[in-house]
Amino acid sequence: MLDTSPLSAAVERFADRLRAAPQSRLQQGAAAAALDLARELSVRAQRLEAPGRAPREMPDEGLFVVGDQVAVAGRDLVEALRGPAGAPDTAKAPSEMLDEAVSLVEQAEIRAMR
Repeated sequence: MLDTSPLSAAVERFADRLRAAPQSRLQQGAAAAALDLARELSVRAQRLEAPGRAPREMPDEGLFVVGDQVAVAGRDLVEALRGPAGAPDTAKAPSEMLDEAVSLVEQAEIRAMR
């Protein structure tokens, strides 16, 4: 089974930082960066879980829920990566998808929290 703990840890760290961030930081772009990340993680999970079906876009629910949105989308992707391997429309190995997702989370955290 694929060890998804690096993704889980990165997602939870960023989500916790977002939940603790002041409103001013969220308004200065942290919330937008987090929502972009949550949407991307969600799309990746949906493509693994339901290949061939158009992914649904995560809604913008406001500044104060982006931490939870990142956490939920990240957990969804973790579960999708643990699921049946070899989705027809993915040419990448699950470990490669995991590494890319961890990198996305780390880069979004850097952009959002600087």
